[in-house]
Amino acid sequence: MPPSIDSLDLPPFRPRFPWWGADLQTIAVLVGTYQANLAPHTSERVCFCMADRSGDILVGMLDRPAKPQANRPLVILVHGITGCENSSHVLNGARHLLDLGYRVLRLNLRGCGASRPYCREHYHIGRTADFRRVLTQLPGELTDNGVAVVGYSMGGAMLLKYLGEEGSFSPLRAAATICAPLDLKRTCEHMQRPRNWLYHNYLLTEVKKETLAEGGELSATERDIVRSVRSVREYDDRFIAPRYGFQDADDYYALCTPLNYMPEIRVPTMVLAAADDPWIPAEYYRDFKWSDNPFLLSVMAEGGGHLGFHAADSSHPWCDTVLEKFLERI
Repeated sequence: MPPSIDSLDLPPFRPRFPWWGADLQTIAVLVGTYQANLAPHTSERVCFCMADRSGDILVGMLDRPAKPQANRPLVILVHGITGCENSSHVLNGARHLLDLGYRVLRLNLRGCGASRPYCREHYHIGRTADFRRVLTQLPGELTDNGVAVVGYSMGGAMLLKYLGEEGSFSPLRAAATICAPLDLKRTCEHMQRPRNWLYHNYLLTEVKKETLAEGGELSATERDIVRSVRSVREYDDRFIAPRYGFQDADDYYALCTPLNYMPEIRVPTMVLAAADDPWIPAEYYRDFKWSDNPFLLSVMAEGGGHLGFHAADSSHPWCDTVLEKFLERI
């Protein structure tokens, strides 16, 4: 079971100057903040072969702490949409965990970051089989104290789906998500509101660039479709859905929405969100009956934006402090 919210003894979230307000908190993540240099910790490249016929290889970065601490699980960090091992939210989390003595694996999903040249296919939230494959290939010397996983935004949605599918059979010791979209359809509609046009256009541009990058195996028709779509929903409807066996975007969202899987989770899992997240509606966090599943711990901050949590009087984001306290009590 996860620890209680009271036992975490969390400090209140107070925004760090000049990142006041949800939008500035979110933009700070996109431009990158805090220390990205992981020295004196060391890193090495690791690869994971996928089981399907594509021959795709997922690439990650394994970080080892300069001063390892005993009995600490390996922590896998899974990035958000259009992210990678070098996204600021991933590097911030890795730096904090390494300083605490954890080994960290920064995983690039299929077709992302360092995985892109070695993947003909593309990631989507339903692709939990890739994550299972990674877990089976981890060497024993990394998993001797168990494995914990942290999923950011879209990576968190995929993690919740995986946990629900596995139930009590999951080998994970603990899990956490940060700003994960729990309802995919409502999140997509939320992102297409006029006030979010800048975020939406940014995501759409990055999704197109990622999909069309060297390594992806697309037909001429698919390339034309990706270039022509004018929304993330249209991208999901015209490219992701037909390519990966869904009827349309609505079918993809319905079959992959984390809310449908969360009642079956049987691993201690912290689900952290910000009430002012401009990307993710807070309502479905508040509407979910957390007490029905004792393996879930909901943490809702009043501020923080999307993956921001840039806190006053702290050298690292507030969400990393929460993650530290959660892992300490598992």
